[in-house]
Amino acid sequence: MPTRHRDVLSATAAGQLTITKHPHGCLMVFPRPEWEKFRDRIAALPMSAQWWKRIFLGNAMDVDIDATGRVLISPELRSAAGIGKDTMLLGMGNHFELWDKATYDAQEAQAMQGEMPDVFKDFSF
Repeated sequence: MPTRHRDVLSATAAGQLTITKHPHGCLMVFPRPEWEKFRDRIAALPMSAQWWKRIFLGNAMDVDIDATGRVLISPELRSAAGIGKDTMLLGMGNHFELWDKATYDAQEAQAMQGEMPDVFKDFSF
């Protein structure tokens, strides 16, 4: 975990994280208090969302940041996201996304070649 995030995560989540699958092919990494909010929202979904509940909740793994700032990610989750040696960690507000770098680069390039979604038409940068 990069140093700039480590101190905040230690203070706000006691270094405790929860990691689960993301439907876009990466992993979501939540500080534990944020995971608990997300978990409660997912658990409250109706039975029609049962498979997504299984994907998010059934694959969630609790981890701790170790003394050197590292996080051990299970082989199952690494495999699910196709994570190899090079990774990208993106801050997404209340959680992080962990991507295989080559996968992220390819998907970002594809997104940049397409049109921006309509929700951005009146957005000021």
